[in-house]
Amino acid sequence: MADRFVNSILRPAGARAVWLLVMPLLLAASPQLSAQGAKAVDPGVRGDKIDAGAPLPGLSAGQSATFAAGMATFIAARSIGGNLPMQPQEGLGPRYNSNSCGSCHSQPAIGGTSPSASHFPKIGSNPQVAVASLSGATNRVPYFIQADGPVREARFRHVVRNGSVTNAPDGGVHDLFTVSGRSDATNQPGTAGTPQTCTLAQPDFEHARITNNISFRIPTPVFGAGLIEAISDRTILDNLAADAGAKRAFGISGRPNRNGNDGTITKFGWKAQNATLLMFAGEAYNVEMGVTNELFSVERASPGETLPPTCIFNQTPEDTSHLDFNPAKPSGDATSPYSDVQLFTAFMAMLAPPTASTSSPGGGPSIQRGETLFRGTLGCALCHTPTLTASVSPFINQGSGQAAAVNLFSDLLVHSMGERLADGVTQGLAGPSEFRTAPLWGLGQRVFFLHDGRTTDLVHVIRSHAGEESEARISAEQYFALSEPDKQHVLNFLRSL
Repeated sequence: MADRFVNSILRPAGARAVWLLVMPLLLAASPQLSAQGAKAVDPGVRGDKIDAGAPLPGLSAGQSATFAAGMATFIAARSIGGNLPMQPQEGLGPRYNSNSCGSCHSQPAIGGTSPSASHFPKIGSNPQVAVASLSGATNRVPYFIQADGPVREARFRHVVRNGSVTNAPDGGVHDLFTVSGRSDATNQPGTAGTPQTCTLAQPDFEHARITNNISFRIPTPVFGAGLIEAISDRTILDNLAADAGAKRAFGISGRPNRNGNDGTITKFGWKAQNATLLMFAGEAYNVEMGVTNELFSVERASPGETLPPTCIFNQTPEDTSHLDFNPAKPSGDATSPYSDVQLFTAFMAMLAPPTASTSSPGGGPSIQRGETLFRGTLGCALCHTPTLTASVSPFINQGSGQAAAVNLFSDLLVHSMGERLADGVTQGLAGPSEFRTAPLWGLGQRVFFLHDGRTTDLVHVIRSHAGEESEARISAEQYFALSEPDKQHVLNFLRSL
């Protein structure tokens, strides 16, 4: 495909002289290419300052207070009874992947994704390693969890019965850890008031590895989630219909995932499997931490399992709205009328999107050149839609009556990404190889990429998009056909986001 950017500068008279002036500026702005013939490389996590984690501008005093309360609840650690040091919230387990939302959603700030101790801003190592043995728990750390690796959840592709993998689809989360051995799960009062001890085995992850029956997911960032929720179904469908000719030429189709109950478009999660932030929060609280709530009120077992009564310590649901809240006399847990799930939802809804850089990495001219290639030659913007419009909501452009531009770089549709990326899991209408177009805002300060966190290198990410059946194959091939300087400009642009 012809490069419109180059053509636009080469057409006028004297354009060669102009290009000879511009090209050194682009190369100078990209130190990665200062050596002749150097290969383009991922510049890595953008440093200097954290460009995410703030609330939306223009919040009222009450909304700001709720945002702060939501953040505090988001980062608080859970124990079973909420009475252990540094673990003040109740409800953990019996099965769980971690003990707080913020432990997993923390890079580069609260609300993000998997943290790292070696990349800016050096939040810390994978918290799941420490959580495995916290408070005396006797868990073994699974083979796919490392201190310098991503936070992960595990899903089994097919049901295992009597030690054999069947053809029946599973797809559910098999939590990494159990409360067995913890001090608050050993000889502690249960729901009947008599002492009990929970003994519960971890899933057999080694068998799942040997039989190739396991897939992984890493946390999705929730920055700007309220803006995404305010994007209407009509906006998503209109964008799907736009640029039809270009999409056909690039082999791009895509489709919305939909709620099985009311048919509305779902937007959240790796396969766009959740319709609302409230559902996203309630499900994660139950699945990732084992906390029962008003949306998911049953203690969660592994798929196909029945929990032993000796592992149930609390009345359910453990997290509820405080219907007896008295603002004149707040006490105990009832310091607000909101449940934890409501506070999580409010926090995510009022969390601002990340701020892109106009100069780092590589300098402004390089970033601009990379964006031009991204939108034009490569066709990446046909799926990674730079901007969608959000409808007015209680948190967005209050009182102005104006819709908001959401620069998320996603069409919120699911696309077939081929066998290289397929995880063998179906959720809603999204099949085993289909994933939501990941929003790219904030990419510049992420460490781990793709749904399973398999790489920290953007070049590997692009190569993984080039599978034979992938809708992104032509775009990936276009990237690898670029000159090394132009490849570097694209990588610089992506890391500027």
